[in-house]
Amino acid sequence: MPDPIRVIVVDDHPLYRSGVVATLREYPDIDVVGQGASAADAVELAVKARPDIALLDISMPGGGLSAIGQIRSAAERTRVVMLTASEDEAEVMTALESGAAAYTLKGVGGDDLVSIIRSVASGGSYVAPSLAGRLLVNARNNREAPVHAVSTLSSRELDVARLLTEGLSNKEIARKLGLQEKTVKHHMTQVLQKLRVRNRVEAAMLARSHFEKASK
Repeated sequence: MPDPIRVIVVDDHPLYRSGVVATLREYPDIDVVGQGASAADAVELAVKARPDIALLDISMPGGGLSAIGQIRSAAERTRVVMLTASEDEAEVMTALESGAAAYTLKGVGGDDLVSIIRSVASGGSYVAPSLAGRLLVNARNNREAPVHAVSTLSSRELDVARLLTEGLSNKEIARKLGLQEKTVKHHMTQVLQKLRVRNRVEAAMLARSHFEKASK
């Protein structure tokens, strides 16, 4: 039997946090190894408990967004899932660009939340469908190429784009492909230029849409 997924839950609303923790503890493959109420708590827990997943709110002392990069730097193997009430597109973009692997909204059911955690722990990524659709529409309105432009990427650039849709960093992509990180950075620059997008998040949205259509 595989080891349980180690999770920390950080939210400054005690009742909500307790509810999430109680829900997660109903699943035998989830092990809640810590909980806190601030960005400082999140970083400290990530370093000490070495969780697979850090489940963070945005609106907490110190700011959940600021904790993402600190966690990614201090505990590289820990993947961040934002669980928040905020549907602000700028905050969604900032979270994903800072390294969050998933962004979902409070109100998500227990089974769905655990499915997201399992997917992210396995290397996947997730954005709540209601937010993903709006982000993709906004990306398309911001002068970038249509989805079919992904087909103009070279085979190696496609490899990079596919891993980008999984929420991986340049370092993680380099490790997966057996490349130097600087080589991945070069390919990433080419991907952004060819797709005429402003950032990795918009590129990932377009690439995901392309790959989903190609698989049908």
